[in-house]
Amino acid sequence: MNVSAPLIDQLIDKTDTFERVRDEIAAILLAETTNQKALAMAAGKPANEWALNIYTERSDPWNEYLDLPETLENPDEAPRVVNVWFNGLTFDMTGSNVVESQKATAIYHVDCYAYAASADATLGHVPGDQAANMRAHRTVRLVRNILMAATYTYLGMRGVVVRRWINAIDAFQPSANDRLAQSIGAARISLQVEFSEFSPQVTGVPLELISTSVKRNGHTGQIYFTANYPH
Repeated sequence: MNVSAPLIDQLIDKTDTFERVRDEIAAILLAETTNQKALAMAAGKPANEWALNIYTERSDPWNEYLDLPETLENPDEAPRVVNVWFNGLTFDMTGSNVVESQKATAIYHVDCYAYAASADATLGHVPGDQAANMRAHRTVRLVRNILMAATYTYLGMRGVVVRRWINAIDAFQPSANDRLAQSIGAARISLQVEFSEFSPQVTGVPLELISTSVKRNGHTGQIYFTANYPH
């Protein structure tokens, strides 16, 4: 078996675009929900309804909330969690440069969770599962409006990101193994992002200097070149 000598002469330690986009989605949500809390406080509204706990690439984002009480004095203080994770990537040869860049389409799942405890209201008992689903829907509303805002058309990465679009929003039931599952509402935003991925390039080899000059034949007027090649 013949093993080719390595031809890539640079260390591949860069972050790929799909990773940067994932982190940028989470950073946008953190920055904007923090700002929304400040705006809510200025408007005299409960800021907790605009508060989100943001995570990336977590398989069980509720792990640290397993000890939540069955009742809460202030239902608005119940946590709402958003987990941004990379789902997959496809490439389009028609829009790619096989040497330098590849046109890619990635799908990110933005999972929105909300917890709510059962409570006794003036008009009767409010089930925790119903309240949790309503709060999860409110979380989806907030996230969708942020990601689809005109200012984030390119997710802050114009020149790299070509387009972002929400493909679907689907409600789902958290794992039944979680004792809090009945008190948690959840929905998934499927976000499609198109961008370019870049690959290592060939390092050019300097050419040896060749000296040339233009001369004219004194008798015929014909122009010709002379060249000096290094030995």
